Amino acid sequence: MKVLLLAGTAEATQLARLLAELPDVSVTVSYAGRTSPPDLQGCGVRVGGFGGVDGLAADIRREAYDALVDATHPFAAVMPWNAAAAADAVGVPRLRLLRPPWEQSPADTWLEIADLAAAPDALRKVDAHRVLLTTGRLELAPFRPLSQAGVEFVVRSIEPPDPQPLVGATVLLARPPFTVADEIALLHDHRIDTVVTKNSGGTATAAKLTAARRVGLPVVMVARPPVPNGPLATTAADALTWLESLLTP
Repeated sequence: MKVLLLAGTAEATQLARLLAELPDVSVTVSYAGRTSPPDLQGCGVRVGGFGGVDGLAADIRREAYDALVDATHPFAAVMPWNAAAAADAVGVPRLRLLRPPWEQSPADTWLEIADLAAAPDALRKVDAHRVLLTTGRLELAPFRPLSQAGVEFVVRSIEPPDPQPLVGATVLLARPPFTVADEIALLHDHRIDTVVTKNSGGTATAAKLTAARRVGLPVVMVARPPVPNGPLATTAADALTWLESLLTP
């Protein structure tokens, strides 16, 4: 079996390593190129886009893939739809590997919003002055008016924002996972009064939510975009089971 794995999450890396151990499976792991890919022994790796639905469908045909696993980020807004359309066009099975979202506890203070465009209004509502942004380095533009109005931002990302649209922002470069103790220290050291994050789910970055809960800070939580209909797995192990079922006559 030849598998095309659209990656960019911890679950994708886990699945790639599981598949690399199977003698009857060949896997190519595809990355968009926004961050450096991990070292994956026994896997083919490609970096860069496909050129839309038609380009992805052409790649599936050319490489004769037998299955497509979309394990892109929960906030990938375009690729899941392209993957669904391309898989349908070629007629190969497709699976969406998507970890569950975080759920609010009674002790949390969340302001849930539909998208990042609504975040500035939410920050005005809570009268935010020092904000920790963990929404990624590429989507800072919606916060520019607030930074120009005097709101101070601490931007945490894996790689530096380029360009940096926020006036006087502090940039922290760090790769998860993070501990609760470290997150509490970060909130205190930078005098954070509000956290903005996407509901990515998983354990690697969940410590900031526990830290905000313990310190008593509000969290502006951006909801996930919709996903195409189709088979869904929430863990790499479940995805492996689905792929193994395709090998069984």
